[in-house]
Parts: sequence; C-alpha cells; structure tokens
Amino acid sequence: QVLLVESGGGLVQAGGSLRLSCAASGRTFSSGAMGWFRQAPGRQREFVAAITWSGGSTYYADSVKGRFTISRDKVKNTVYLQMNSLKPDDTAVYYCAAVKLAWSTIPSEYDYWGQGTQVTVSS
Repeated sequence: QVLLVESGGGLVQAGGSLRLSCAASGRTFSSGAMGWFRQAPGRQREFVAAITWSGGSTYYADSVKGRFTISRDKVKNTVYLQMNSLKPDDTAVYYCAAVKLAWSTIPSEYDYWGQGTQVTVSS
C-alpha cells in the first residue's frame, strides 16, 4: 500500500508563489510516475503536471507551462510542485497521485492518491 501526503497549500495573492510537497511512503518507487492534478468547485479533476520517477522526464498542462515546475527527490520519496505567477484560475484542491506504469493525463489511470491540499489565489 502507498500513502501520499500533500502539504504546502494556502492562500496567496495573484502573482505570488507556493510550493506543494507530496511525501510518499509504503513502497520504494523505482519506476512509474508521479502526477499533480487539481479540481476546482463544479469542475472535473484536471491534469497539471507529471514526472517519471526513474528518468525525471516532466510533462505539463498548457495552462501551467512556464509557471509551474515539478521535481522529485528520490532519496526522500517526495515530489514537489513549484507554482509561480499564480492566477485566480489556479484556485483548486491540488492532488498528488502515483501510477505504477506510464505517466498519463487521465486521473483514472493513477493507482494511488493523496487527500488533497487547498490552493486559493486572490485577485
């Protein structure tokens, strides 16, 4: 079993920055990928970014490209999402997820999920 715990959410003004963390425990990751998703009220959960665990290849949604950076620390089994130039449209609950096989933009293809952390960007 894998446990994912997110932290780092909060309230920030537009143009500000936040860094989210996702600590994984319960297994050692040597393959697969980690992803960040978000869900705003009344909207479907959407892909934000992903990183392959072994090679560190990164993938981003067009809406966050150039503003968000995903990274991982293999020793700490932790994935980060650095969010800069935040906009009110970035307001959502952010979820960390892990997939045992190939990375994906589709939430249902991920095997494990964290509980989510709220990010609120004020205008």
